[in-house]
Amino acid sequence: MDLNNLIRYYKEKYSIKTERNWAEYERDYRNRLEAAVREIRPMIEEASYALLGNTKHIGRPQKVATEDKVMMLLLKDIFDTSNRKTARLLPLFSGLSEISITYKTVERLYSAPLVSMIVHNMFVIMIRKRGIVHADLSGDGTGYGLTVTKHYSTNIRKSNGKKKTFAYAFAFLDLKTKMYVGYGVGMRSEMEAFNNAKMMMKRLGIEADSVRLDRYYTFRSITGRFGRKTAFYILPKKDTTIKGTEKWHNIWRSFMEDSMAFLKEYYRRENSESGFASDKKSNGWQIWQRRTDRIATAIMCKGVWHNLLLLSKK
Repeated sequence: MDLNNLIRYYKEKYSIKTERNWAEYERDYRNRLEAAVREIRPMIEEASYALLGNTKHIGRPQKVATEDKVMMLLLKDIFDTSNRKTARLLPLFSGLSEISITYKTVERLYSAPLVSMIVHNMFVIMIRKRGIVHADLSGDGTGYGLTVTKHYSTNIRKSNGKKKTFAYAFAFLDLKTKMYVGYGVGMRSEMEAFNNAKMMMKRLGIEADSVRLDRYYTFRSITGRFGRKTAFYILPKKDTTIKGTEKWHNIWRSFMEDSMAFLKEYYRRENSESGFASDKKSNGWQIWQRRTDRIATAIMCKGVWHNLLLLSKK
């Protein structure tokens, strides 16, 4: 039986298709959003304190506190609003009612170093709060549409001179908590995003007990990017051979010895696909920023919201 027929057989025999109960989904989402809103301000303050401590601001007084800037970006992302609309809506939000800014100010927040560092710190703090050290992982990448007509930077142009229409995110998802434990952004390719997500996971000290990746990552050196004891669930390409390291050989031996059990583990990758689908449903799938640093911050906000919405879920 060839691979395609084997996969078809597996899906027919073991795949269970269930229709989503949308009323229950919306109820669950509303409850998680309410919990996230309660957590967001303390989380921002904790992430900010880790950077600034008791350091006093030097120079002219800030028109808007750094913590409020982060809050603005995260609210803008969850409501999927434009810079102009965000500036107009600020008086409606508790704690931000005294702030009056222009849409240009909102755009500049995406490239403010302290703002992007606090957003990153929020991600780190959430992972540590859940105590994730070892994880069974699912990994996947996605593209976010760049809707601007002209970009400032040549770094996000294709080699033929045409404008690139996507920026990439890659997330390593912990199958137990469904939280992202590694999250990376790539302007050139999904592989760039993968490498950045892997680097973040390494800095957090998270060990992968097992990992599930699509065929884009079926190459021998992938085994060297994870720990010695990490179990791999990947599918072979047409030209894949068992020649290579013992670890590479063991992947395909495991696949041949019990293909159905292997495929069952591999298709837990669907959690990653569902995660990105949920992110885009709640936070939008388009990025309106032009500069590469601002695009990276905008995409990182989506990863932060993903974890915020799961932080209180057991």
